[in-house]
Amino acid sequence: MKGYQIGRKQKTTREPFHKFSGILMLSAWGFATVLSSFLFLYIGYIVDEILGTTPNFMLCSFLLAVGLCIWTLYKDAVKKGKDL
Repeated sequence: MKGYQIGRKQKTTREPFHKFSGILMLSAWGFATVLSSFLFLYIGYIVDEILGTTPNFMLCSFLLAVGLCIWTLYKDAVKKGKDL
């Protein structure tokens, strides 16, 4: 019998994508973390070369980039948790 079944939702065609959305989100966050940490590391290296302070700005900017990415990932996870 074709038609509506009581108590069941119709399956959508986006279900396979929904299964991988968590993996895709984590891989995107991993890519963003690596990219931003290398960018901040390079900027810190340039500032250190200009000012003559060897690892200070390089390490601080690297830790800042990683910390900001983790903080943003946490806020996004809390938002996704509330949506469930």
